[in-house]
Amino acid sequence: MTVSRSEYCVVACAEAWRGNGEVLASPMGGLIPAFGARLAKRTFSPELLLTDGEAMLVGLDGTVEGWLPYRRHLTMVTGGRRHVMMGASQLDRYGNQNISCVGDWERPARQLLGVRGAPVNTLNNPVSYWVPRHSTRVFVARVDMVCGVGYDRAAGARYHRIPRVVSDLGVFDFETDDRSMRLASLHPGVTLDQVRDATGFALTIPADVPYTREPTTAELRLIREVIDPDSRREREVRS
Repeated sequence: MTVSRSEYCVVACAEAWRGNGEVLASPMGGLIPAFGARLAKRTFSPELLLTDGEAMLVGLDGTVEGWLPYRRHLTMVTGGRRHVMMGASQLDRYGNQNISCVGDWERPARQLLGVRGAPVNTLNNPVSYWVPRHSTRVFVARVDMVCGVGYDRAAGARYHRIPRVVSDLGVFDFETDDRSMRLASLHPGVTLDQVRDATGFALTIPADVPYTREPTTAELRLIREVIDPDSRREREVRS
């Protein structure tokens, strides 16, 4: 059974929540992280908590299962009981993220979302990132403005952790001595040269880079028939 690039990305995003236990999964910045969170909950991480994006805890079919008042939500956010997967307009080698502006922040060439909750998220609970178009415009030597806090700026932050970055080319982590970005796996069909050419800094690349794991037959069925039967994933990442 042929697996599309977008399906590898869904599985790679789902893996971010493996072993997290009963934490609030907050996928943002795209459909594929949301599909990944649902896949994780349906398979290897059933304890995950999902929300409607506002104040309700919901089941896999959207049925309301509980109320999450704002103060309780903040308790989870500031106590490491939430794992966010955010988007990024820029990311550097230490995981600093920018979603605010391109260019000098005093006179930006382009205004983006703004800082939003990125500093609080990154300093107080695990945050992974999803990048649907891997390029040197996103993976930069230095972000124009720090919104999400990277490893080189997070000294002493108790719950700061960036488990993984997933792009349409591969999976990346920070399992290096200096906490700089490392290539953890390539999606099948992607080459090392493609990743190097699309990254604006020197990645740590192990001698033997594995491919992103294959989805199981059951996972593929869930993705195609239950979670995303309309194939919206294929519009976010094209094979």
